Amino acid sequence: MAGIGRLSTKGSVLLLCDMQEKFRPNIFQFTNIVSNAARLLQAARVLGIPPIVTEQYPKGLGPTVPELGAGDLTAHAKTKFTMMIEPVEKELKALGDPKIAILCGIETQACIACTTFDLLEKGMEVHIVADAVSSRSQTDRLFALSRLRQSGAFLTTTEAVLLQLVQDAKHPNFREIQKLLVQPSPDTALLAFFSSL
Repeated sequence: MAGIGRLSTKGSVLLLCDMQEKFRPNIFQFTNIVSNAARLLQAARVLGIPPIVTEQYPKGLGPTVPELGAGDLTAHAKTKFTMMIEPVEKELKALGDPKIAILCGIETQACIACTTFDLLEKGMEVHIVADAVSSRSQTDRLFALSRLRQSGAFLTTTEAVLLQLVQDAKHPNFREIQKLLVQPSPDTALLAFFSSL
């Protein structure tokens, strides 16, 4: 159903934004954010959801971190604070113009925000995985999540995405997804966000 934020493997794309080496020491909860995004990428592969990766100015900020597990994917280099650059637009078109974007990466108030605005303006449903996005500052992260929610994006978590995509323990890929859920997602300090709602 459109409008309520129901996830589906059909017509979805996983967007992995700028999880790069030079950000490692400066991004709040970087290791946990990448760990959650890596789980989402593993699930996307199991469920046939295409992933798209970008890198912000890789010459200066380095490559995508290896622990994301995206080494076999082509990372689209960019300087804009949005993932919606021409090569990504072409890839989306080649995928049949997916209607649902599952978005994770950094930074929440910059590239995640600009990407979300662009996707919403295109009429796509945007699911921001709150425990798989971050910023240098927790303040910027939390205010950006609040702002993006006001704009119409859905906020969710890694585990919620995985379970909503399979929807049933009888799903043919449920056991593979279940293995990704054995350990709970690491805490990324989001409780402050919900205490302010």
